[in-house]
Amino acid sequence: MDHTRTLIAVLGGLLLGAGLSPAPLRSQGYPFSQRGSVTQMVAFTEFRVEYGRPVARGRALFGALVPWDAVWHPGADSASVLQVNEDVLLDGKPLRAGDYSLWLLPRAQGSWTLILSREARVFHTPYPGAEHDALRLEVMPQAASHMESLAIYFSQVLRDEAELRLHWGSTYVAVHVKAAHRPD
Repeated sequence: MDHTRTLIAVLGGLLLGAGLSPAPLRSQGYPFSQRGSVTQMVAFTEFRVEYGRPVARGRALFGALVPWDAVWHPGADSASVLQVNEDVLLDGKPLRAGDYSLWLLPRAQGSWTLILSREARVFHTPYPGAEHDALRLEVMPQAASHMESLAIYFSQVLRDEAELRLHWGSTYVAVHVKAAHRPD
């Protein structure tokens, strides 16, 4: 029994001397933002979004944590990525099949700008720049019930059309999706 206590004391001392804690890793806590994804078939087109899900945690969001009139990446850590396997229409504008990072320019008044950048695999800052934009859409922010963690989801899907929403706090923006038509 004494040998066991001595061994524990020696190991604990070695860990502390190395700058490590002998406490279990759970003392390190969990990440503030979890990773999330959504995959949706719209007709014969597959949409996939991978993103970090920041949590509101009682903070004021738009106009505070997320400043007005500054490009923001809706997510946490790595930039949110939209993958689409066929050419589609977003709000009536063509988008080629591929991978895109998502960016948002919120404004205190009027529409916001949703940006899809060809620079798909990037960190959440800095914004890659307009020269890499594949598509810009003007979207109207809408009031909604509170969503504690950022959610990107398809609120409705009907045949070859859908609505893609980005929802955080009590605000969401939506994009109308039209899948490619396949001839019979």
